Amino acid sequence: MKKSIVTGGIALIPVLLLSGFALAQSAQVETLRGAEVDEPIPLDQIHKNVEGRIQRNYRQQPPLIPHSVEQYQIDLRTNQCLSCHDWSKAGERNAPTLSMTHYLDRDGNELDQIAGTRYFCNQCHVPQADAPPLVDNVFQPSANK
Repeated sequence: MKKSIVTGGIALIPVLLLSGFALAQSAQVETLRGAEVDEPIPLDQIHKNVEGRIQRNYRQQPPLIPHSVEQYQIDLRTNQCLSCHDWSKAGERNAPTLSMTHYLDRDGNELDQIAGTRYFCNQCHVPQADAPPLVDNVFQPSANK
């Protein structure tokens, strides 16, 4: 008796998986950007960059980028952000210097150049934009920033 129940349960698994897959495939996904995936849309038609600096909402929030980075190259060989924000050039370019945390390796040792874990700036920093939220947000910043 036990063996037939186990065998029946095992036989039911593929049926449930296939029906779940078919249901997922039939669901309609609506676009958040207002266009097809392969249709190019210039960013300035969707929202505008915000001039000046936007206040941070919480301590340790990565600062937002107050300028366009549309043509910036950031890859394994080049990081155009560093041409202004690296500690050796920030003063002459009148740009904010990177935090010293960007020059620490994962063990806390100080480095002469930006740490590999902090090299890709846009993994934490994004351009400021006047864009509507994609989902409702009820976040309230802390009074103790």
